[in-house]
Amino acid sequence: MNAMNFIGGIFVDAEHQQTIENINPATGERIGTLPRSDASDVESAVNAAKAAQKEWSALSIQERANWLDRLADGLAARKEELARRESRDTGKPLVLARRVDAQRSVDNFRFFATYAQQQEQEVFEMDDATNFVHRKAIGTVGLITPWNLPLYLLSWKVAPALLMGNTVVAKPSELTPSTANLLCEVASEVGLPDGVLNVVHGYGPEVGQAILEHPSIRAISFTGGTSTGRHVAATSAPMFKKLSLELGGKNATIVLDDADLELALDGTLRAGFTNSGQVCLCGSRILLHASIADRFLAKFVERVERMVCGAPEDESTQIGALISQEHLRKVESYIQLGIEEGGAVLAGGTREMTGQVGPTPDGAFLRPTIIDGLNHTSRTVTEEIFGPVVTIHRFDSDDEAIAMANSTQYGLAGSVWSKDAERAHALAQKIETGIVWINTWLHRDLRTPFGGVKNSGVGREGGYWSLNFFSEPLNVCIKHD
Repeated sequence: MNAMNFIGGIFVDAEHQQTIENINPATGERIGTLPRSDASDVESAVNAAKAAQKEWSALSIQERANWLDRLADGLAARKEELARRESRDTGKPLVLARRVDAQRSVDNFRFFATYAQQQEQEVFEMDDATNFVHRKAIGTVGLITPWNLPLYLLSWKVAPALLMGNTVVAKPSELTPSTANLLCEVASEVGLPDGVLNVVHGYGPEVGQAILEHPSIRAISFTGGTSTGRHVAATSAPMFKKLSLELGGKNATIVLDDADLELALDGTLRAGFTNSGQVCLCGSRILLHASIADRFLAKFVERVERMVCGAPEDESTQIGALISQEHLRKVESYIQLGIEEGGAVLAGGTREMTGQVGPTPDGAFLRPTIIDGLNHTSRTVTEEIFGPVVTIHRFDSDDEAIAMANSTQYGLAGSVWSKDAERAHALAQKIETGIVWINTWLHRDLRTPFGGVKNSGVGREGGYWSLNFFSEPLNVCIKHD
């Protein structure tokens, strides 16, 4: 299918009629095109958003929440199509796209629609005055989202942005345009007012840069790589735009000596290889207490070697394709670097498939990979690979585990596995990160803050934090007689 820009409620090609090919990474086949837009298309989108802003922000928050529910209903009615588009664009297993991408995209709109009804007026009483805090729309906001969880992450931003009365100009990844197009189709079907949601496809330097630089876009919410995040900040900050950056991660999975090993094995496998490791929250550094390390590792290698790596449409597939041949080569280069740095590959590291329905040789497939024997400060261990590669490290004390966990430039997430919740909780608080799960991974309450520290980002998303970012507080102080 061919994606199109969605500007002012109308599907349009790029103004200069250029296109980009959309490639299925599991087969190498062309599955459609998308517009190669530029600053002129962004200008049209901003003009449409500005024209819609006054009426949209004049609606009550409940009226806007009702629109979110309509979008959720429309996505829910097309959930299977959503999952299939996501699987074709990304190469991820269809079963994963159904369970995670499609469901969470619906849930994001539903959550914020419901959450809006739970908000109370912020009032601060003084002896002689009352302060009322009102939340006002920013105006037009720019949303830039990545390819690994395309509509999941786009809807995570669109929903609160619209709820707080803003109009949107969004740029999805040029590698995964299909489900952003589906969201626009749903918006058109349910009658979302023209210009409230605008989507412009294209390359980052041509479309993303125009969004960052546009003076009428007053806030930028970006999810993507840390190096790109630096550029986003350098461009936007001097213009005094509000800025939210959700960036990379190099997260630690810490298995203590008293952990339930079966539970920890299941969680470590899931944390390491979900979506072929292409999730910023994945636990790519596995820290094992020395007393249980050999026992754990033997079972872990066995489980990884049994994982089914094959065609995304096969219901038994656990590991699908990476996003592109270019990204595959990057991940393979890190495996080679790991070997050069003294590591030993215990499993994976090859393109060999095991699925019952085999993919084509042109697919960007890589078996889940375990590397042991690396120093915890080596490049392979401290740089984000964003693929199905984990490294193994041993520690003798909780303090040593904390030091290892904190030895990277990143600080997004992590997990701790222990039967002693108090011990694990104390350890978790010493990790320099934004999120720590204990005896679970990626167990999300959408009301809680999501984001990282250090080079993993600026700001938080989720619940109140999202509503706060996508609004400006106005304090009205009324003096009593």
